[in-house]
Amino acid sequence: MPNFAAIIAAELSVRDAQVQAAIDLLDGGATVPFIARYRKEATGMLDDTQLRNLEERLRYLREMDVRRTAIIESIKSQGKMTPEIELALATADTKARLEDIYLPFKEKRRTKAQIAKEAGLEPLADMLIGDPMKAPEVEAKAFIKKDGDNPVKDVKAALEGARAILVERFAEHADLVGSLREEMWGRGGVKSSVRHGKKTEGAKFADYFDFSEPFTKLPSHRILAMLRGEKEEVLQLDFGDGEPEDSKDPTLYENRIAVTFGISRQGRPADQFLSDSVRWAWRTRIKTSLALDIRMRLWQEAEKEAVRVFAANLRDLLLAAPAGGRATLGLDPGFRTGVKVAVIDRTGKFVDHATIYPHEPQRQWNESMLTLAQLCIKHRIDLVAIGNGTASRETEKLVNDLMKLKPDLKLTKAIVSEAGASVYSASEFAAKEFPNLDVSIRGAVSIARRLQDPLGELVKVPPASIGVGQYQHDLNQYELARALDATVEDCVNAVGVDLNTASAPLLARVSGIGESLAQNIVAHRDSNGPFPTRDKLKEVPRLGPKAFEQCAGFLRIRDGDNPLDASGVHPESYPIVKKILEATKSDIKALIGETKTLKALSPAKFADERFGVPTVTDIIKELEKPGRDPRPEFKTATFQEGVEKITDLKPGMILEATVTNVAAFGAFADIGVHQDGLIHISAMSEKRINDPREVVKPGQVVKVKVLEVDVPRKRISLTLRLSDPLPAKGEKRTSARPPAAARMTTREEKPSGGGAFAAAMAKAAERRKGV
Repeated sequence: MPNFAAIIAAELSVRDAQVQAAIDLLDGGATVPFIARYRKEATGMLDDTQLRNLEERLRYLREMDVRRTAIIESIKSQGKMTPEIELALATADTKARLEDIYLPFKEKRRTKAQIAKEAGLEPLADMLIGDPMKAPEVEAKAFIKKDGDNPVKDVKAALEGARAILVERFAEHADLVGSLREEMWGRGGVKSSVRHGKKTEGAKFADYFDFSEPFTKLPSHRILAMLRGEKEEVLQLDFGDGEPEDSKDPTLYENRIAVTFGISRQGRPADQFLSDSVRWAWRTRIKTSLALDIRMRLWQEAEKEAVRVFAANLRDLLLAAPAGGRATLGLDPGFRTGVKVAVIDRTGKFVDHATIYPHEPQRQWNESMLTLAQLCIKHRIDLVAIGNGTASRETEKLVNDLMKLKPDLKLTKAIVSEAGASVYSASEFAAKEFPNLDVSIRGAVSIARRLQDPLGELVKVPPASIGVGQYQHDLNQYELARALDATVEDCVNAVGVDLNTASAPLLARVSGIGESLAQNIVAHRDSNGPFPTRDKLKEVPRLGPKAFEQCAGFLRIRDGDNPLDASGVHPESYPIVKKILEATKSDIKALIGETKTLKALSPAKFADERFGVPTVTDIIKELEKPGRDPRPEFKTATFQEGVEKITDLKPGMILEATVTNVAAFGAFADIGVHQDGLIHISAMSEKRINDPREVVKPGQVVKVKVLEVDVPRKRISLTLRLSDPLPAKGEKRTSARPPAAARMTTREEKPSGGGAFAAAMAKAAERRKGV
């Protein structure tokens, strides 16, 4: 068996022992967050990113080893195994290499080459390639046979059979095919063209109607776009080898095949036949096969990058700044069906709801303001969360009017992404949480909670439904789900979870818990009241020592019996804290937060065989700021009044925006017109950058300048460089149609105006009487 630890260690540039320790912990049931946080001594300080890469690579190598074993058994069962083949299989370092070696032995449908061999033509093929001085037409006569199961009718048939045998031999030479694949990857490229009659129907793929680019320079978003265009039968794709299409001279690839099999043009009788066989092998079989391989390679690399981008965006959304424990009004906008209103108290508990009809066709503007005002006063509302879907800006205008007419309410409003809210509303968990509440009101509850605590609410939604990826529905859903689940797990455990208030979906994401144990924890909490200590977790049914070890450090108990239970210090490390207390002659309540005393401590003084300096250092940092939240401070953005539709935009406008999605080619930003604008990677910085995430992240508030507006195609080109000149008339700018992306657009606007509120409400009352 290959030494996986050594292979991965070399790739990560770390020691074998570090990787082997991590593998042993993973195989023993430990999670990546637990290993990264509480087993630093064992792994030599491998961080969570390194551990995730290690875990993924280990899975690939193990899958490859299973396939290697199956291939070896198959070849042995055929009685064709040789020491050379066995060595080649043992040293193969990719799945593609394994399949190349196995190709000649793979069971396949009856080919022309097999039929020719059955007809006894293999000696003819061997003769001609072994001695080109032999004349093909002369030698072939000896192989003609008119009867039998596999007749060879004439010289032409005999030579065609010999050629089929040679073509298969060329195409199944593992080393040759591998080198040709890499040559084609480095020299070739893809060309795309529009199919006949598809220009109008496929206008969204116009950038690829006449497009070509080398394989090695294709970014993931272009690969995915072209493959989708092909799937929708708009584009025709050609995966070329980099050689002139109509060349009559042998190509580099054909020469490589010829050299491998000792074929050359020296004017000998069989040279032309052999050269034609090489040309036929490359153009009809090998090139076609390699084009499929390269298509798959492009797809896999694009998919890998798309999954990475999706996971990175999801991480930023989950770790977005929480507004915190403030009473919140959640508004789920709508026209005909009204705006659904939900009230959430400072703890996230649902307390009230209503439906208002400020928009067409009812147009109950003042009555709607009155209802909102009454709810705000009754429940002492601080925040108003407005969903970013249909009627979002119109509903925001209603809230603006309320804030102007009633400044003493001191409201802060924010636009919140609705992505996935409908999925949560119709989920089994939402039905259990709010059995008597309409699905639409549940959506408003989710919108309000997302503002209070994005992480706590978004974990209730399947990650793929949050919609911050590119071409996510074209990706391998299993691979995507695994990557996104890992991201959610990392985020939840990085922040920590309040054991006495967390929902079951949030608890299920904690290291070592899972759905079943999460339900048991909530049931135990409902029956017995809040957990006074972490140790009481051991009373939860089926929560054994291993699960406790994995989860305890990530769970927080506020105002519990032991102050350490509110920190990230693991219970297994409490004896270290006891040593520190003895050394400082202090008690735990006095020591927590005492920065001067804690900074003076030497971690090495308290380290022992089990807990080394890294763990003790982490413990001291936790004592300085116990249970600190790694998420940023809550900020809001302000959309410009009067800019509500794409037609309101003018080139040169400078607006405040919120980044909603980051892709490989740039970032999308919400500027409040129901259509995200694109900030291309080339318009992000004065210096060249390779990754848009070097400059922006989802949820970040930025100032942008409008460069160009294409109303028919709903495309908005933006720049972060406010000094950029506007494009000259007719100049082509880089832009792309935004994917269905989540918008996490929060902003604050100070209330202004006032004094007319009572009069407005009186008019509303008169209107109701009239009705």
